[in-house]
Amino acid sequence: MSTTTTTVTPPPPARLVLGPMLFNRPPATLHDLYARIADETDIDVVHLGEVVCAKRMPFIDPHLPAIVDRLRRAGKQVVISTLALVQGARETALVRDLTAGDDWLIEANDMAAIHGLAGRPHVVGPHVNVYNPASLACLAALGAVRVCLPAELPMAGIAALAAARGPAAIEVQVFGRAPLAISARCYHARAHGLHKDGCRYVCGQDPDGMPVDTVDGQPFLAVNGLQTLSYGCLELSGWIGDLRAAGVTAFRLSPHDLDMVALARLYRAVIDGRMTGPEAAAAIRPLLGGMPPINGFLAGTAGMAWQPRAE
Repeated sequence: MSTTTTTVTPPPPARLVLGPMLFNRPPATLHDLYARIADETDIDVVHLGEVVCAKRMPFIDPHLPAIVDRLRRAGKQVVISTLALVQGARETALVRDLTAGDDWLIEANDMAAIHGLAGRPHVVGPHVNVYNPASLACLAALGAVRVCLPAELPMAGIAALAAARGPAAIEVQVFGRAPLAISARCYHARAHGLHKDGCRYVCGQDPDGMPVDTVDGQPFLAVNGLQTLSYGCLELSGWIGDLRAAGVTAFRLSPHDLDMVALARLYRAVIDGRMTGPEAAAAIRPLLGGMPPINGFLAGTAGMAWQPRAE
């Protein structure tokens, strides 16, 4: 009588990811941030590269080799993220050159970059709409090894995609203002009476984006150059256990103008089971400054809402 042995493949270990810097920061600030990330955190993966506005790239690109070297020497995996909106011949050439080489693992944030990376391992960023298993399967077949899902998905949608993930790891942004849209026009410049081509880089005046109020004077959104973000800050430390149980294995922190080292340590403690979600949420609240925490998308209600996780 023969005996059949079934081998169960354990899920990959949870990884803590630092997403790309979405905001306009001076090079010296970036050097300081990534030096601390390299030396003082257990972050596994760090994304670099410009996602929002190609006009910022000439100021930052010359500094990337030194930042990459520091991170790699600290054992971090470095991923280069592409633009979320490609406009014109110059930006098309930038993305084509970036995706043509084999020196980096690339995060594609639009379908043009995915086309250039097809057949090679790559990451898919949250600016690509992945809302169903068929889309996920298509991207995995093209070479996606990790897919960061859009921020507006509820838990049921995330669980359905994680169950159908195939070879692609599923990532969720668990901290930071949620990226909602990107436009060819720069509202940040317009708000200062400037044109996009002569913007004077005013987006740098708002380290975490410029708040936008409703006609009733209630904070509603935030603008970051071409990008529209949530006003509130995604804070999903209380949902890490649920996300892991659903099959999510990568957790993204979006860098903001706060103590990212302290934040990373708190999320790592939750992921490793050394701290509960409510404990972490209480410790994270003072780090947020004026940004209210939100988790409504995940909880299946209005995205700008905050719903405490029931234990």
